[in-house]
Amino acid sequence: MTLPLIIYRSLRQHALSTVITAGSIALACGLLMCVWMVKTQSQRVFTQTNAGFDGVLGARGSKLQLVLNAIFHLEASAGNLAWADYEMIKRHPAIKTAIPIAVGDNLRGYRLVGTLPELFTNVEVAQGRKFAVASGKLFGAAADAKEAVAGSFAAERLGLKVGDTFRPFHGLAFDAKNEHAEVFTIVGILAPTNTPADRVVWLPLKGIQTMGGHDPKAASDVSAVLLQLRTPAMGPMLDMMINKQGNKLTLAWPVAAIISELFGKISWFDQVLTLVAYLVAVVAAGSVLASIYNSMNARRRDLAILRALGARRRTIFGAVVAEAACIGVLGAAAGFAIYFGLLAGVANLIRAQTGVVLDVAASHPVLWICPVAMVALCAFGGIVPALKAYRTPVAETIAPVS
Repeated sequence: MTLPLIIYRSLRQHALSTVITAGSIALACGLLMCVWMVKTQSQRVFTQTNAGFDGVLGARGSKLQLVLNAIFHLEASAGNLAWADYEMIKRHPAIKTAIPIAVGDNLRGYRLVGTLPELFTNVEVAQGRKFAVASGKLFGAAADAKEAVAGSFAAERLGLKVGDTFRPFHGLAFDAKNEHAEVFTIVGILAPTNTPADRVVWLPLKGIQTMGGHDPKAASDVSAVLLQLRTPAMGPMLDMMINKQGNKLTLAWPVAAIISELFGKISWFDQVLTLVAYLVAVVAAGSVLASIYNSMNARRRDLAILRALGARRRTIFGAVVAEAACIGVLGAAAGFAIYFGLLAGVANLIRAQTGVVLDVAASHPVLWICPVAMVALCAFGGIVPALKAYRTPVAETIAPVS
């Protein structure tokens, strides 16, 4: 029990420096785990989110902008498509399903999207799951129906319930001065899908196309068409026909590859965060070294007395290294609290901004590799003060001062 007792008393005697050092280790460990989990989870979840569609047809422009607008409901539309373009792609033999959408209005900051009822009844919004109604019903197929169905997150944040009425606001950004005259009634609240669809208030397509204040010449236009292919092999043929041989429309296909390009463009940000976390880890390990090394002068006589009482050099050496490792263990344990706090905050932010949900309880090898590496790094940082303790001269140190 000699070694554990030495470590315990040393940590207790230097409680303040132990807490401060363990705190810096906890910050480094929690930050490293959070950065890694957000990076890996967000890339996986975003690339798997396609709203049940293989591609998106839109006006000529950026494929990424088209996907972000039609699938993630984040970007503005690059332009409109004529109804004839929708009819053309719908009849194409490569197309299994074509669902038009129209955007351009909001409800207190949450996007209004016009579409057809077939989106809710015929399409799996997530793998193996179609839209489900939590309360109320879906809006009907009537062309002029002033009905709306709210996604779960939008309904929660806006306080919507079945039977509520509202007036839309023009544009994608909320401005109280741009209120429309039309009144819509909430007829249904959708069950959560953990996709961007949860942040949307859905209207009948004609309801948003014919809304007052919109260009009457474009009353039949749509913002994009969501496409399901009959087979994946049809994708390259459509890409050749629309993107390479045509100059009017853009086909964003496949959705996952386009989102992967986005993560490739912002990978530098992940690298910066990871570098910061590594630097914090190195500084924390240096703090362990400095904290224990600086305490050696105050502990030289104690260590010499232990040697005189029979403690071996290797025992003293092991005690100092083990003390550094214990500080690392304390920091790594506290790092999990920081990790879960940071990840929960980031996950809530991502859900609020995109509708995509990260799994806070997900497991990953980094959740044990990082703490073990931090403990090892701290133990390594304790080697220098351990060598100093190892070389403490017994006779000189305990000799009385005259």
